[in-house]
Amino acid sequence: MSAARAVRVSGLFLLAMAEAFAQPQVLTFFSSVDDSDQPYALYLPRNFVRTHKYPLVISLHGAGSNHRLNLRRVFGRGNRPGESDAEAIRYFPAFRDVDFIVASPMARGTMGFQGVPEKDVYDVLADVEKRFPVDEDRVYLTGLSMGGGGSLWLGLTRPDVWAAIAPVCPAPPAAAAELAPNALNLPLQFFQGALDPLVNPQIARGWFARLKALDSPVEYTEYPGVRHNSWDNAYKDGAIFDWFAQFRRNRFPDRVRFVSSRYEYRAAYWVQLDELTPGVQASMDARFIGPNRLEITTRELAAFTLTPAGHPKYTAGRPLSVTVDGRVVRMAGKSLSFSMRSGVWTNAKATAVARSKRSGIEGPIGAAFSDHHLYVYGTADYPSQEELNARREIAQRSAEWSTSRNHLQLSFRVVADHDVKPSDLERGNLILFGTRETNSQIDRIAAGLPFELNAGAADYGLFYIFPNGSHYVVINSGLPWWTGAEHLPKAPFAYLPLQVNVAAGLGDFVLFRGSVETPVVEGRFDHQWHLPADAAARMRATGAIKVR
Repeated sequence: MSAARAVRVSGLFLLAMAEAFAQPQVLTFFSSVDDSDQPYALYLPRNFVRTHKYPLVISLHGAGSNHRLNLRRVFGRGNRPGESDAEAIRYFPAFRDVDFIVASPMARGTMGFQGVPEKDVYDVLADVEKRFPVDEDRVYLTGLSMGGGGSLWLGLTRPDVWAAIAPVCPAPPAAAAELAPNALNLPLQFFQGALDPLVNPQIARGWFARLKALDSPVEYTEYPGVRHNSWDNAYKDGAIFDWFAQFRRNRFPDRVRFVSSRYEYRAAYWVQLDELTPGVQASMDARFIGPNRLEITTRELAAFTLTPAGHPKYTAGRPLSVTVDGRVVRMAGKSLSFSMRSGVWTNAKATAVARSKRSGIEGPIGAAFSDHHLYVYGTADYPSQEELNARREIAQRSAEWSTSRNHLQLSFRVVADHDVKPSDLERGNLILFGTRETNSQIDRIAAGLPFELNAGAADYGLFYIFPNGSHYVVINSGLPWWTGAEHLPKAPFAYLPLQVNVAAGLGDFVLFRGSVETPVVEGRFDHQWHLPADAAARMRATGAIKVR
């Protein structure tokens, strides 16, 4: 084949590829959570070429919706008059041609955007970046209703990922409220219907007022007379893309204000929180006040690291002045790590402890349910068929996140203790039911566990999380952890069934008698996964627990 013909054929192939990708479509990524293919809707610009880097918008759907409908919504294309959602999902209408890639995750259905769906969003982001040329400094996030709340949660937990976010009639999880300071360098635009009967307009108004008071770059648009469907106005004619186009991510802001109570969310821009107490909000406010001069204030923080390489006010190899909590820290070398020693900040990395809480191993109980896991019932004591069926039924109920009213695209395995394979131990978390006498998987690790339920404590329930190598075990002995929980307030995963909600709302451990609504003791392990002395004393006092 001649060189000219080869070039022509190659050009035709690239043109055909561009045409094939230019239509709105549904792609999938492989999820390690439950070994499934998960869908997301995708839009590529009409004249898409692989040699150009594109901005990307991630758009999150609301409750009762899905990825296909949401892709229509973000382009301002609602249903035709009289058209149901079931009819609208069958096709994509013509969209305004914008020079953006747009991806809308399915996120399993109606289950919010924390835990498993949160991981799905980042998996979609990674999949799009792997397939297509994305400008990482122009990645934007928006969502409506449940998805609007999700955009706040994802935007504030990892503010340095996004160039700007646009929550529409947002219904955020309660835990998002304490993260407001993280929006210092993240442009936000709220949209809200003034007569919204489903999401109180005071939520968006309150967020706007608080962020404004914190000097964050925030805007607010309220539509008089509009009810819950404020997205019809916010997304009309694809106008959201014009707003996003103003912004690029600032990788190196002069000031970083960051709060977190989890190692999972421990870094933003050029700061990293190295030692905090999970469940307790730590904060750091760091700013350049001149070339190689930094002022930092902290709270509930024992160690941190700076990563300013690339910042215009930082020059490696030159003297660096760092003031932490009002005191100048003497720089001992090239390290930019700092730790608290005897109440004084020093220029040194925190000393690693073999078994301490860290990213991926910090609890609480709900963390084990947010990644790959399986449910294991016990057979070690050779139970009767009736007892075996009862144990299997409890494990199966805990694994069934879908309900007749809320079908979710996820499925978890339920197995007997003798069917757990070495690959299961290597891959993820185990949710174990029973005691060391009834479940061989509990017996296998019993010597390293902090406590166990006595055999005669039939009216008690013990439920806790503990590290198991690089993963977790969650152990439920005695009564199922959701016993008597019908009247508990909805926990973080408010869209999910009772057993998942209860697990998500707990700390590291709970011991209850009769009902989880009236716990005997509950709380968090300390930084080395030790049981606090007062909790140990209260457990021993019941006579139901053996505390090691």
